Amino acid sequence: MKKILFALLLLTGLTAKAQHNPDDQIMSDNWDIVGGVDFKIVKDTEMLAVFTDKIKKYAGKPFELEGYIVPIKDGMKQTKFMLSTLPINQCFYCGKNGVPVMVMVEMTEPIKFTYATIVVKGTLKLNSGNAMDNPPIVLTAAKSI
Repeated sequence: MKKILFALLLLTGLTAKAQHNPDDQIMSDNWDIVGGVDFKIVKDTEMLAVFTDKIKKYAGKPFELEGYIVPIKDGMKQTKFMLSTLPINQCFYCGKNGVPVMVMVEMTEPIKFTYATIVVKGTLKLNSGNAMDNPPIVLTAAKSI
């Protein structure tokens, strides 16, 4: 009986460790601005971003975000990647955490991949075209702070 109880306690500890840690999610006023963007589905292959007046104020201006690197290409040095509010090791698509807010980042110089958060600052660009082809929000000419 003691062995069964010990095994159950051990398994409970392991499953608790594998769950999503809410402290990992980055929250900030700038992420709230980005997160306010909505999407309008035009047809099965076309989706358009609907930008709020709040985010439009920042278009073409410097914008700063802290987040996690989500690579779109292999390699330890990244110049173009997605920046997320959740770490890459979270299960974005399993139905529990949902898809986090993400922004495309185009760096002026490569940045080394890390699982820790990074802070970048660049020019905020809003793409009004099909969001299935191009990310609607991009930080261009970004630099690590």
